[in-house]
Amino acid sequence: MCDSAGMSIFDDLGAEQERLEKILSGLDEAQWGSASAADGWTIADVVLHLAQSEEAAAATATHGSLLGGLDGVAGDTMDERADAAVRAERAASAEVFARWQRARQASLAAMRAADPDRPVPWMVGTLKPATLATTRLAEHWAHGLDIAGPLGADFPDTGRLRHIAWLAHRTLPYALSLAGEPAVAVRCELTAPDGEQVWRFGPPDAESAITGTAGAFCRVAAQRLDPEQSGLEASGPAGATALRLVRTYAA
Repeated sequence: MCDSAGMSIFDDLGAEQERLEKILSGLDEAQWGSASAADGWTIADVVLHLAQSEEAAAATATHGSLLGGLDGVAGDTMDERADAAVRAERAASAEVFARWQRARQASLAAMRAADPDRPVPWMVGTLKPATLATTRLAEHWAHGLDIAGPLGADFPDTGRLRHIAWLAHRTLPYALSLAGEPAVAVRCELTAPDGEQVWRFGPPDAESAITGTAGAFCRVAAQRLDPEQSGLEASGPAGATALRLVRTYAA
C-alpha cells in the first residue's frame, strides 16, 4: 500500500527501523545504560518501550485485539502506562535488543498481511493497517531522536518525514477537540528535507496555516521541539493554536 505520494508506508517503516537497528547494533553496555533524551529512560528503556508497542501492534494487526504491550497496564495517561510497562520488564540490553528485533519484524509482517480496509483497535480508537504503520514510523523516528541525540549519532531528516507530517495534520481535529478547541481547517505548507519539495496538507483556501520546514513541524508534533523555537510560522485565526496542539500520538 502506498500513500498519495507513491511511497510505501510499510517499506518506509522498515527503512526507519533498519536505520535505528544500525545505530543500536554498535552500542556497548555503557551506552545501552546511558540516559536517553526521553525523561527518566535509558537507551535500553526506550528500545524496550518500542519492543512492547511493536508487540501490541503485531497483536492487533493479527488478532484485532491488544494482547500485550500496554494493554492492561495501570496508569491514568499513556505516558504513565508506558513507563509502568517499561519498569515491569527491564532486562539485559542484549535481551531487550533481540526482543525489539523480533517484535518489529513480526509487527511489520502482520501489518503488511492485514486486510488494508479493516480498521484494528489501537490505543484510543481504531486505525487501518497503513495508518497504524504510520504511527509506528512516527514513534520510531521520535525515539530515534531520543537515542541518536545523546549518542551524537548521525540521524538526518529524510523523505520519510512526509508520512509523519501527514499523520500530524490528519490528527489535528483530535488534538484540537482534546483541548476543547473547535475543529477548523488548517493548511500546512512544509519544505521537505531535500530543500526543494513543498509538502501541502489541508484545503488550499483554509484561513489558518502553518508553514516552515517539515523537520521542525514533525519535531513539534512529537513534542521534541518547542513551537516558539521551531521557526515555523502560524497564521490565521487558529494557526497558533494548531501549532501549539499538533501531535503524532494519543494522549
